[in-house]
Amino acid sequence: MNCYYDFVALKQYKAMKEEKVILVNENDEQIGLMPKLEAHEKAILHRAFSVFILNDQKELMLQQRAHHKYHSPGLWTNTCCSHQREGESNIEAGTRRLEEEMGFTTPLKETISFIYKAPFDNGLTEHELDHVLVGQYEEKPVINPEEVSDWKWMPIEDVRKDIMNNPDLYTAWFKIIFDKFYEHIAI
Repeated sequence: MNCYYDFVALKQYKAMKEEKVILVNENDEQIGLMPKLEAHEKAILHRAFSVFILNDQKELMLQQRAHHKYHSPGLWTNTCCSHQREGESNIEAGTRRLEEEMGFTTPLKETISFIYKAPFDNGLTEHELDHVLVGQYEEKPVINPEEVSDWKWMPIEDVRKDIMNNPDLYTAWFKIIFDKFYEHIAI
């Protein structure tokens, strides 16, 4: 099993060196492109998004990040997240990544955006202008095991309480969103 994780981690590392993120200023204006790994090594502000999927019972679909991810492995977080590609709208990017990670699509709407900076133990830093996208879905996802270890529906109020009681189980950006922007995802 470790060989598999080593293989996947190496594959992710190579993709990070090749994939480019959109560098932005604090007004979300594009100022350039940079390889994803370099942007995370240098803590350069870049564009990102976080998708939150809820069902009719006001439950949030959470994912547990795959245990071989380059940062925040095994932590619980929002339904999916990633980086926009050049020329891709926030909605297009969220739709693409939702299908890649969770195996489904659903209409998304933009809510708020915010800037955060979170250093990780591996020397990388997320410094992102994160766009929060919200949608609704009632079915089970078909998770991509290279990205996601597990998933669950959880009542949104229970998520909020669990983050307060067990913050080490959740990603940095997810905790920020719940702390500061909760009302924008509680549709």
